[in-house]
Amino acid sequence: MSATRKPIVVVGSINMDLVARSPRIPEPGETLIGTDFSQTPGGKGANQAVAVGRLGYPVEMVGLVGEQGYADLLLEYLKAAGGGIEGMGRVQGPSGIGFIVLAADATNAIVVMPGSNGKVTPAVVDAQAERIRNAGMVLCQLELPLETVVRVSEIAKEAGVPLMLDPAPAAKMPDLLWKNTNWVTPNETEAAFYLSGEDLEPEQAAKQLLAKGVDGVILKRGAEGSYLLKAGGGAEWIPPYQVKAVDTVGAGDSFNGAFAVALMEGKDPVTAAKFASAAAAVSVTRPGAADAMPTRDEVEALFSAGTNQPKK
Repeated sequence: MSATRKPIVVVGSINMDLVARSPRIPEPGETLIGTDFSQTPGGKGANQAVAVGRLGYPVEMVGLVGEQGYADLLLEYLKAAGGGIEGMGRVQGPSGIGFIVLAADATNAIVVMPGSNGKVTPAVVDAQAERIRNAGMVLCQLELPLETVVRVSEIAKEAGVPLMLDPAPAAKMPDLLWKNTNWVTPNETEAAFYLSGEDLEPEQAAKQLLAKGVDGVILKRGAEGSYLLKAGGGAEWIPPYQVKAVDTVGAGDSFNGAFAVALMEGKDPVTAAKFASAAAAVSVTRPGAADAMPTRDEVEALFSAGTNQPKK
């Protein structure tokens, strides 16, 4: 941990992703012959922690691995990426596992088995409360039990630590969690879920999400870029960078990690979102989740080139 920079603390999931490549995503009941297989560390929490660490910013992770299977590999990977693992514990049973089918067009379908992630209770978080209170920013997702995420939000709110929430996988959230959240970053599908299935234009969707009590909204829209809206005004489309996508798994996590780093380094939200867009763009040019998280030099090169295109 840097003596001059408060760390970003990620409270979230860590998985081993088992990835099968296939010409396309199979239909229900259909069997396809795959073309390749790999295993790579993942989980939305670990992905975001690695994203922060690869950018050279201090990061600590709070969560659990299992006693079985991939635990040592996962912790070693997280540490090698620059992540602090003192907040990680072990429990009986397996670690989290992600089953991913990756199609030739870079689309994917994912099933996550929580394993140890499902055992991250509010009591586990309370044991790490001081780590959360000393953070510069806290990142959460919804691959942990919802009551645990709510407890994290309470600790952060009481300590005046900003919370960024990636509300995925989408789940009904209590009003308290919305109000304790500074930045919420859903994709298009998740935004529709939180708006009762309404297919709204991004501008209107962001306004309705903002009305739930958060301070800022970033709608992640894939190839369209993202839309940023802050309480009290300040709305802008963040154009995408034009790259050839190979694998979109983890792109949103790369965005969140980079956005948090940029905010912590003093960038305004729009500039931070453009920096995050560059990070996400680099991440989709290669396979893997945590493996695809870019370095600072890679992101800076694309960000400085300014090759993102305005929304038409």
